[in-house]
Amino acid sequence: MDVLPQESLETIRRAKSIIFLTGAGISNESGIPTFRGEGGLWKNFRAEDLATPGAFQKNPELVWEWYDWRRNICKNAKPNPGHLTIANWQKKSNSVSLITQNVDGLHPRAGSESIIELHGNIFRVRCTNCSAKFHLEQVGLDHPGLKFCKHCESLLRPDIVWFGEEYDQTLLTKSWELCKQSQIVFVIGTSANVSVPAQLALTAIRNGALGIEINPAETNLTTSMKHHFGGKSGEVLPKIWNEVFPNEPLD
Repeated sequence: MDVLPQESLETIRRAKSIIFLTGAGISNESGIPTFRGEGGLWKNFRAEDLATPGAFQKNPELVWEWYDWRRNICKNAKPNPGHLTIANWQKKSNSVSLITQNVDGLHPRAGSESIIELHGNIFRVRCTNCSAKFHLEQVGLDHPGLKFCKHCESLLRPDIVWFGEEYDQTLLTKSWELCKQSQIVFVIGTSANVSVPAQLALTAIRNGALGIEINPAETNLTTSMKHHFGGKSGEVLPKIWNEVFPNEPLD
């Protein structure tokens, strides 16, 4: 039995612009906790207590300890078939764009190159003074504890969009434009509780895109989608790939 009806498969094959919008659920399949909600506590702290400018100003050592712990979990995780299917799709066509809420670095490790990381990347840091950005491993800063700028020696912070902070407007503008132009939008592993990613998905739908949601539970976006799959993206996405490209096995 086909996962998608033939009409939708043909729409995907003809599409000149496809958006993948991913959230924590796709990485949860790789063993990365969501850090929010049930089971999201760390030393009795919630993510909402630590991922803020105020928390960093008050106790940067504590915040860095939490991010060092999280970064180690991300480093030991491996991309799953959901990540790998998206990467294959991008390699096949330059009309495929990826917008992610995730900061774990699994999409680039899967082979995706053109990525909009709306919330930043846990392996990057930026200076609190001169705003220089570094990849931790590239500049030898992948160690526990406080980290300091190679240029001005000021304190570095994770290159993450924290609660109460604004998105990078350049990335946000590019995301809006991509969604307005898309013919297909895959919404994968996002609870749709974060307003901007949810609005990006709705923007695509309102501009005529065919919406496909992959999430174990229904969300606030489900009723706006053409198709909802209540399963894991690592299982559903490869099946969709095999139907769209029946003669092209995944790498």
